[in-house]
Amino acid sequence: MSTENLHGENAVQKLRKMVDKIDIGMLCSNAAEEALHAIPMSRQEVDENGAIYFLFSSESDTYQNVQKNKNVSLLYSDTKNYNFLSINGTAEISSDRARIDRYWNKMMEAWFEKGKDDPTIRILKVTPLAAHYWDNKTNKLVTFFKVAANALTDSQSDIGRHGNLDL
Repeated sequence: MSTENLHGENAVQKLRKMVDKIDIGMLCSNAAEEALHAIPMSRQEVDENGAIYFLFSSESDTYQNVQKNKNVSLLYSDTKNYNFLSINGTAEISSDRARIDRYWNKMMEAWFEKGKDDPTIRILKVTPLAAHYWDNKTNKLVTFFKVAANALTDSQSDIGRHGNLDL
């Protein structure tokens, strides 16, 4: 596996591409001395700086955790294609009506029974501080054969790349 660290705009583009493709990631929060709290979250947007936005409830455990500790992690996994992304960042909560209006869709009605005007709806913005990715240069089948060939022949053909994303 080769290393390819990305910086600036290239890092943001890589992050955006991976988050948009995978969509649902595990958001991990932690209120000080408690165990990690992880929940699946679907991104609403990845902005031009790499910040990731979500809709969530002020009645959730995540909301309570972020009130106490702004440090969060996002973990994205596309096992079908062997693509993975790990992000550590800081969380910021707002009630930005313009963003709520922009992000609202039919799927949100399942989570917010009172509709778009539900008073518990909040925006969660995660600003990445550090990110690391692993991606596959080919499809899963080719990667499997390369791994098997490497094991059988004791060779080192490149099966993908990984690196830090310096946003």
